[in-house]
Amino acid sequence: MVPNTRRCLSCRKVAPKAEFWRVVRRAGDRQVQLDQGMGRSAYLCPTASCLRSAQKKNRLGRSLRVPIAETLYQTLWQRLDSHP
Repeated sequence: MVPNTRRCLSCRKVAPKAEFWRVVRRAGDRQVQLDQGMGRSAYLCPTASCLRSAQKKNRLGRSLRVPIAETLYQTLWQRLDSHP
């Protein structure tokens, strides 16, 4: 069986879906959340360089077609600090 792969929106690396953080714009209310929900998704490597690039160039906002709150980026930076 072929593994379920995704592409990082920052560095363009292709890898199994489990290696990425998933950011979702929910279909009904267009709220952005992490890891769960139905709707448009963007995937990001759990690295400082990818997160920095995505934040600086608004890649999440453009990919999901909604403005991204600063609190979401703060949550991702905290998650990165606790990531092994």
